[in-house]
Order: sequence, then C-alpha cells, then structure tokens
Amino acid sequence: MDITIQFAYVVAAALFIFGLKQLGSPATARRGNMISSFGMLLAIVAALLDQGIVDYQWIVIGIIIGGGIGATVARMVEMTSMPEMVALFNGFGGMASLLVGMAAIAPDSATFTLVTIVLSILIGGVTFTGSLVAYGKLSERISSAPVLFAKQQVVNGLIVAGIVISGLLFANNPDTGFWLFLVVVLSLAFGIMVVIPIGGADMPVVISLLNSYSGLAACAAGFAVDNNILIVAGSLVGASGIILTQIMCKAMNRSLSNVLFSGFGSGVVETAEVEGEIKPISVDDAYYVLEAASSVAIIPGYGMAVAQAQHVVKELMELLEENGCEVNFGIHPVAGRMPGHMNVLLAEADVPYDQLLEMDDINPRMETVDVAIVIGANDVVNPAARENEGSPIYGMPVINVDQARTVFVLKRSMASGFAGIENPLFYKENTRMLFGDAKESIGGLIREFS
Repeated sequence: MDITIQFAYVVAAALFIFGLKQLGSPATARRGNMISSFGMLLAIVAALLDQGIVDYQWIVIGIIIGGGIGATVARMVEMTSMPEMVALFNGFGGMASLLVGMAAIAPDSATFTLVTIVLSILIGGVTFTGSLVAYGKLSERISSAPVLFAKQQVVNGLIVAGIVISGLLFANNPDTGFWLFLVVVLSLAFGIMVVIPIGGADMPVVISLLNSYSGLAACAAGFAVDNNILIVAGSLVGASGIILTQIMCKAMNRSLSNVLFSGFGSGVVETAEVEGEIKPISVDDAYYVLEAASSVAIIPGYGMAVAQAQHVVKELMELLEENGCEVNFGIHPVAGRMPGHMNVLLAEADVPYDQLLEMDDINPRMETVDVAIVIGANDVVNPAARENEGSPIYGMPVINVDQARTVFVLKRSMASGFAGIENPLFYKENTRMLFGDAKESIGGLIREFS
C-alpha cells in the first residue's frame, strides 16, 4: 500500500506540473485547470489512505459544506468581483495552513518539526489577514489609499522580533501554549501591517504575492505533517506566485521592495499641469470614423469589466472585420485588478487568442493604427508615465495609445483611475471622449454598423 500511495503522489505531482504548464497559455488554460484539479483529487485520496484509520465523518461534512459554499460563490460572483474572490481564496488557503500547523503539534515533535509548525502558522497568518485587507481595498470597503503613520517600520520591526522570540521560546518549550498563541496573534497582526501601507494601484502585485505566500505556507505545513505531496504542491504554488509577482513588478517598472515598503504615490507629487480641452464625440460620429478605419486596436481595462461589455466588444470586433478592418487587442499585464483579468474576460466572450497582443507586441504597431479604442482603462494608457517625471507612475511601461491616429476613450465620467492620478491622454488633440456606459456605447456602434 505504501508503494501505491507514493506512486500516486508522484503521478499527482506530475499532473500539477503539466497542468501548471498548460495554464501558461489562454488556449490551454482550461485544460490545465482540469488536469491540475484531477491531480489534487488524486493527492487528497492518497493522503487520506496514507493516514490509515481515520474518521471520515467530519471530512465528508467539510467537503459538503465547503464545496457547497465554493460552488455557490463561484456561480454568483460577478467578473468585476473576481479579484476580491481570488484574494479571499488566498486568505483561506493561508488559514488552512495555520490550522494544519497547530494540529501537527505532538508531545514528541522534533525541533525541525516545531520550526516548520511555527513557519506554517507565521506565513499562514500573514496570508490570511493580508488577504482580508487586500479584499477590503479591492472591494472599496476600506480606503484604497496607503495607510501610513509615524514609526510604522519600527512597529513592524517590533512585531517581527516578537514573532522570532516567541517562536524560539515555543520550540524550546512546546508544552507552553502561550508562546504559540502569541505567534498566532502577532502573525495575524503582521499580515495587516504588511498590506495596509500598499496603495490600491499595487493590489494586482499584492494578490500574486499573497498567492505565493499561501503556497509557502502549505509547503511548511507539509513539512510539519510529513506529507510529500503537500510539500510539492506548496512549492509549485509558491514558486509560480513569485515568478508572476516578478512579471507584474517588471510591467510596472518597480521593484518588489518599492511596492511593499513605499505607499503608492505617498511621497510623489505631480509637477506638470494637464493642458488642453476635452473633446466629446457622439456614437454617430464615432461610427463614421470606425467605418473608414483599416486598423483598430482595442485596449480593455477595468471599466470593461464593470460594464460587462466583453460580449458586445466581441460583436463589434466581428463587424469591423466584416468591414475589412484589422482588429487586435492590447493587453497590459496589470490592466484590471488582478493578473490576467482582461484575458479572462475576453476568453469568456470567445475572442480569438491570437488577437490578444501583449503590451510589447502592440506598442510597435500603434503608430500605424487608425483608431485605438480605450474601454475603461486609465493608468495603463497614461502618457504621463513617459512624459511627466513628477507623476507617481513615471517610468511605468504603458500602452502608447496616444500614438494612434485617433483615440476613442470610453468612460462614464472624467473620474481618475484606481491610482487616483490625472490622465493627459484625455486632453490630446487626437483623443475623443465617448461618455456613457461602455456596453451601451458599443451597442450603439453595433446598431450603426448593422
């Protein structure tokens, strides 16, 4: 039986790795998700058999309750709330590791096991409360602005010192529950302190980092309970989360330390005033421009998710192509409020994957584009990132839509984006503002074409 279980672990690990590879492409992501899910089912069954005689009553109850809640939430959640749900998933994953670590304590635990228990509790606690704060900022239940106060780093240093000292005292005397309780409390507090100074514009990076934390917490829990497949799965999640975090930071031209320890825009003031005037355009006039265009680039942002406009965007794309126009989508790595947000929305509408171009692929073409349609994107198309050294986003790579011959910006109002900064794109000579709900505006264009 032991050989069979270990073989099942190896197969499950292989499925995890292959599924993760499939997740690297939109065309194979759904298949990769199914493969990884089957690998997790195999791992869970093998792990239960590995425990020998266990009481399945509470396991079955947990599966029914947890599965019911998960299925209900997944079906009810809107696409605009997907980042918040991902944040909560990360948080509950961290809490699960924290609880596993606490349950792994035994009177005869070795020192190494006690250290891994402390690590699973520490990382799991930070992930849980940090994810709750990220959820609050993303859902705007709490302010998305950085929360900074005097001596904040000193307070954080004292919390870390308290965790280290409490962890060492617990490892030396595991029979004293007070030190473990203190580790739990301080870990939960540290998770809050780590995320509150990070501004809402950096939340996509925070989500991917917390995802990595949840994997590392699971890995530590795997060492605590001596389960190989949990170690492998946690390591894969931790490593992939770190890689994604690095990609996100590169897309923003910022270091991870800058994201974590510098509140977005807290010490930067814009020095250049925006000049020019807003030039609105009607649906009728926008139609005539699009009808004559031979090349169109569509740049989606969070506003497309809010308006749930991805399906009408696909319909407009098809009408433009029937009219002899080349249509591509420009996808910025941090567009929306979580990694891959725009890819998920457009995949839901069955937009062909080969028309989803990354920022580095769409930018060289932008000068030849007749019309660039910006749907709810703001910070990721802001030319201040190139032109204004005093801007908080200066140096951040953006999609250069201002270089297109004509730019249509679809917005409800002149409100700033999630970063809370002005966008000079709206005042450019070649920019026209199409105000209103994006879904209704595009619907009007579709009616004109029809």
